[in-house]
Amino acid sequence: MLPLAAHPLVHVNASLNSLATVLLIVGLLLIKRHKETAHKRVMLSAFVVSIVFLGCYLYYHIMLQLQTPFSGEGVAKVVYLAILLSHIVLAISVPPLAITSIVFGLWAHGEWLPITLAGDSDTAKQAFMSRARAKHRRWARITFPIWLYVSVTGVVVYAMLYHLYPPG
Repeated sequence: MLPLAAHPLVHVNASLNSLATVLLIVGLLLIKRHKETAHKRVMLSAFVVSIVFLGCYLYYHIMLQLQTPFSGEGVAKVVYLAILLSHIVLAISVPPLAITSIVFGLWAHGEWLPITLAGDSDTAKQAFMSRARAKHRRWARITFPIWLYVSVTGVVVYAMLYHLYPPG
């Protein structure tokens, strides 16, 4: 049962974070199985879901100017604040990390290539794509765990704030 005091958008945001988490895990499983096209679609979907989440989140906090104080005390409050702080700090890094990873991933498959490669030989394009693939893998190894952590802790913060310690 949802708390009556919570604005409906907080539940939408938690659902979007949950969906992003599932998509990220599915994307990881797909790439481990060498299903690159499906991986690309799922990861781009995770990015779109995360963008929609960010828009809803900013609307909730900036336009509606709504805040919900945490009602837990003692150890629960310390745990909540630690999770929230790490979530916020890392969440700031997700958009640039994700965009960088996505661009390198698309370049690795010959999509959205820089205009300077338009007249280059196939050998030059292949070399560029190979370098982009290596960069995509390096960036993804950093981006994925941070993005996943932020998505999961977003749901944890929601659960703690609205279900485990609901507002009075």
